[in-house]
Order: sequence, then C-alpha cells, then structure tokens
Amino acid sequence: MAKIEVKGMNRLKAKLDKLPKSVEDAVWDANFDIVELAKANTVREIQSSAKHGSGETASSYKDEVVVNDNGHVVGRIWSDNPTAIYRELGTGQVGQASPKDLPEGVTPVYRQTPWFIPAEGLPDLNALYGMPLITIQGKKFYRTNGQSARQALMPAIKSAKQQAPDIYKANMQKQLRKLRD
Repeated sequence: MAKIEVKGMNRLKAKLDKLPKSVEDAVWDANFDIVELAKANTVREIQSSAKHGSGETASSYKDEVVVNDNGHVVGRIWSDNPTAIYRELGTGQVGQASPKDLPEGVTPVYRQTPWFIPAEGLPDLNALYGMPLITIQGKKFYRTNGQSARQALMPAIKSAKQQAPDIYKANMQKQLRKLRD
C-alpha cells in the first residue's frame, strides 16, 4: 500500500481558520469604501451646484458602518441639516410635483399652502429662484410655493451601488493576499 504524506496541512488549516475573519474584514472595509464614495460624490455635487451658501449643507453629511440587528454590515449616510433634506426632497407643492428618486418606504408630506420669507438681508430670490417679491403692511416678502427637489444623495448612492461589486472584489482580493503570506 502506498504511503501518502501531505505537507503543509497545519499551515493550510491555520489559513482556513483565518478565512472567516478575512471575509468579515473585507465586507467591513468594502462597506466603508462604498459609503465614503457616496458621501464624497454627494458633497461634490452640492458644492458644484450651490449658487449661494457657506458650505454648511455639504459639510453636514455624516456616515457610519454598523452591524444591524440581523447581523448584516450596513453603511449609512445622512444629514441632520434641514436644508439638506429640503434640497433632496424639495419643498411645498413644487417639491411634491418635482421628479425625484426616493428610497423604498419614504413618502414625504409636503406643505400645500404658500409661505412668505422676509426679504430683508436676503439676496434677490426673484432673480435666483423666480420667487415674487410682495409688500405686506410696508414690509417686503418673497412668496413661494416651494422648491423642486435637487437630489445629490440618492444619485450618489446609486452610483456607488453600481461600483460596489468591484469594491467588494478588490477588498476580498486584498484580504486573501494577506492569507497567502
């Protein structure tokens, strides 16, 4: 009977024991890369399209990667700045009627009546956005029915999602190369 000797079995077993952690690290790192890509694209779009502003909206976006209650690694991007939300979803009747891509389960409610913005200290909102300037009891106001959605976050997420398979692949290859050593 032939005798078979397997060399390196202990080394192979040690690498196989490390494989689940390597996969977990690759998934975690890939999610960070995807979230950071989407956030960077969101900020770039807002900065390139803002007519007036201090950068407050663009710098308000936050991100994180967490393990959710189901044990899935999840990336999140959000802003607590109301201006970012108004920009993404639009406001009033104009925002409601404007085309936009919404995540599943998101159904915003829009104001149905116009509102008035005190004109003092503001740039010419009529020239910028077409808001009529009116005078009420001697004070000037801009009247608006809202603004259309000018999405930056959702398109950035969709773009990052298209790149996600390559990002996962690159992170997996990186982790597997570490096991070869």
